[in-house]
Amino acid sequence: MVNQTLKRKKESPIERGAVQITEWLGTPISIGIHTCVFTLAFLSYFLGVNFNTVLLVMTTFLSIEAIYLSLFIQLSVNVTKESLEDVEEDIEDIQEDVEGLEGTSREMMEDVEGLEGNVRRLRKNMQGLEEDVEDISEDIDRFTLDEDKEANGDQSAHIESSKSVQNVEREIINLSKGIIALRDDLEILKKNLP
Repeated sequence: MVNQTLKRKKESPIERGAVQITEWLGTPISIGIHTCVFTLAFLSYFLGVNFNTVLLVMTTFLSIEAIYLSLFIQLSVNVTKESLEDVEEDIEDIQEDVEGLEGTSREMMEDVEGLEGNVRRLRKNMQGLEEDVEDISEDIDRFTLDEDKEANGDQSAHIESSKSVQNVEREIINLSKGIIALRDDLEILKKNLP
């Protein structure tokens, strides 16, 4: 992860080397090499090297290595901190987006509730209009009947006879449709007979 974070930015060869060393220090090979170096240093005493010289070289080597290890650890901490800051910024952006979506969804829910209320009011208004239309139709029918009664008997008789003629015409049309349907059924039956 350290390596990936540094690759996003332009890194110098020194930074690349430091990251590679930091990654290598945590491997089993590094542990094995350190163990061999320390063992050889103490075995050198048995090969005739003065013990104070061995301790001086080992102490110096360990001090220098400890300094570099702390530097490498600090480098890793800095890189991780930068990476976490980037992640934190991404999380803040995502939270802002989520809050925006929540606000939008709340507004949409309020709009839907408002529309439902409008639909209910429209239905009530439609029912009221239907009742008003029925009342007006009844009033027109009463008015027409009152006018018919006031008019002379011939006109009402004429209207009634024209209604009767219209009823007869409707019956004739219905009968002719029925005859045509029967004729079509007979044709279909004739075709289906062997």
